[in-house]
Amino acid sequence: MRVLLSTTVDWPSAARLAGAFAATGATVDALYPRGHVMAQSRYVGRKRHYHPLAPLASLATALDACRPDLIVPCDDRAVSHLLAIHARGGVPAECIAWSLGNVASYPDLMSRDRFIAAAQALGIAAPEMHAVTSVGDLEQRLDDVGFPAVLKLDGSWGGDGISVVHDREEARAAFERLSRPRSRVRGLARSVLRHDLHFLRDALYGVEKSVITVQRFVAGTPATSAFACRDGKVLAAVHVDVVETMRANGAASVVRRTESAAMDAIAATIASRFGLSGLQGLDYMRDTSGNVHLIEMNPRATQICALSLGRRADLAAALTGGPARPALRAAADTVALFPQEWRRDPASPWLRSAYLDAPWDDPAVLRALLVPGETPPFPAAVQDPALTVQQAARH
Repeated sequence: MRVLLSTTVDWPSAARLAGAFAATGATVDALYPRGHVMAQSRYVGRKRHYHPLAPLASLATALDACRPDLIVPCDDRAVSHLLAIHARGGVPAECIAWSLGNVASYPDLMSRDRFIAAAQALGIAAPEMHAVTSVGDLEQRLDDVGFPAVLKLDGSWGGDGISVVHDREEARAAFERLSRPRSRVRGLARSVLRHDLHFLRDALYGVEKSVITVQRFVAGTPATSAFACRDGKVLAAVHVDVVETMRANGAASVVRRTESAAMDAIAATIASRFGLSGLQGLDYMRDTSGNVHLIEMNPRATQICALSLGRRADLAAALTGGPARPALRAAADTVALFPQEWRRDPASPWLRSAYLDAPWDDPAVLRALLVPGETPPFPAAVQDPALTVQQAARH
């Protein structure tokens, strides 16, 4: 099987997926922006550059060159581009069926409030959520959801565009901030400071106004699932509780795997209802009684998709039909994601006590993720036997 990984952002998890799919016997190609760590991976065959100023042309060229059987979008923007190319007739129907499933479902999947409404209609525990278009509308909906409340901006990810508010003054300020038109001057400045031409594209061509939602707050701790599916049936799933995040409301940096019949059932219900294929993700809040509440969906590969937790939890093997990878050692219930946890806190005790999910088998990727001249504290007790940092540096 030939797999094309498609990403428009610099998340290192996309490079980890390359190793995961290659280990199952798949041929892996990739489309990524310049400077991405994916360029260093020994697991990627054809390497195509993604150009933010010509996104659909970049994807179309990659599809023509690689001819994949399976396309794995690794961020929300990549999903949107794939859907746009499909609408033009640029992706074979069989490939789309394997990669996404029922494309007619994706407008609802990528709309936070419509997805939550659909989940509630299926009997899934999910906190009330409403789209709001004005301060007056927000005020009315706050009467329904109460405080604290969570304001979210559609089309945002990684914790951006999310505000937890505790009173009406905070809610109004958050709404005004999220709904503020983007300044072209600011967009130009951000494209330079962040080395991201998407901001330049937005400044030149403008962006559609995104939907803002307000959701009832659930007190507790975050949890997340990733699952592989085909034709609406779940093939494998990974469930974890989030132990640490890189910042408030941000991406996880330490996770603890869990068995959950409720999360299994939710994944199966969502996959069936929307006719899904490929890699998908769900986010929850686990309340003080241990019950999970579905808060949103990521209709794409997420950062835990590359973890190997056994045959029924090896997502790459489930999709390709290849051999399952060796599972993390039995005691590795807690996983420190690399480089996320190291960047969050170089002195984090989890770097020493948890299983460190570093790319020991892909030394050029490991080197690319290190700060020049700095050796992170990777004691032998948490390393895979494959490579130490010092050994990797010599490869």
